[in-house]
Amino acid sequence: MSLLKDFKDFAVKGNVIDLAVAVIIGGAFGKIVSALVADLIMPLVGLVVGKIDFSNLFVVLGTMPPGTPRTLAALKKANIPVLAYGDFITISLNFLILAFVIFLMVQAISKLKRAQPEPPPPPEPPTPEDVLLLREIRDSLKR
Repeated sequence: MSLLKDFKDFAVKGNVIDLAVAVIIGGAFGKIVSALVADLIMPLVGLVVGKIDFSNLFVVLGTMPPGTPRTLAALKKANIPVLAYGDFITISLNFLILAFVIFLMVQAISKLKRAQPEPPPPPEPPTPEDVLLLREIRDSLKR
C-alpha cells in the first residue's frame, strides 16, 4: 500500500508533470520542424545545389537484379542493401534547425528573466532587546 502511495506522490509532483508536458510538446514541435525542413528548406537547398532531392541519395551495396528501377523505394522493396545517406543528411539538418530554434528560445527566455528587476532585499529584523542591553553593558565597560 505504501509503495502505491509513494508512486502517487512521485507522479503528481510538479517536475514529473512538467516533464510529461515538455515531452508531448517536444514531439509535436519535432513534427513541425520535420515538415519545415522536408517541405520548405530542403527544396530550397536542392534548388541552390542543383535540384537534388536528398531523400533519394543512396549507394547500392548489393547487386541490382536486371529490370529493377534505380529508386530508393524500389531497391528497398527488392531487399537490396543500400546506404541511404540522403535520409541522414535530411535528419541531420532537422537536428541542426531544431537545436538552433531551441537555442533561440532559451536565449529569449534568459533575456526575459534578466529584464525583471530583482526584488529589494528584505529589511533587517529589529535587534532583540537582550542584545541591545548586552551592547550597552559592553560600551559602559569600555569607558
